[in-house]
Amino acid sequence: MIPLTMEAARVNAGYTQEEASKLFGVHVQTLSKFENDNSKMPYALIKKIPEVYKVPAKVIFFGLKNEFIRLLREGKFDSQIDDE
Repeated sequence: MIPLTMEAARVNAGYTQEEASKLFGVHVQTLSKFENDNSKMPYALIKKIPEVYKVPAKVIFFGLKNEFIRLLREGKFDSQIDDE
């Protein structure tokens, strides 16, 4: 499985940024920032990903969104995410 960006997880869950930001308990601009670079996202918010987006946190790509796109285009992602 190819990982998801935070934005993709939100869109797949059917939420706008405004709706998702309320569920995470952050300002919409904060969520927007994390959708572009979640490498420094607080652990408390990471733990909310499964509850809000209904996907395991381990399927989310953590880092710069542009880096995700570059890695995706280069075929750098494994086809599966290992179960822990």
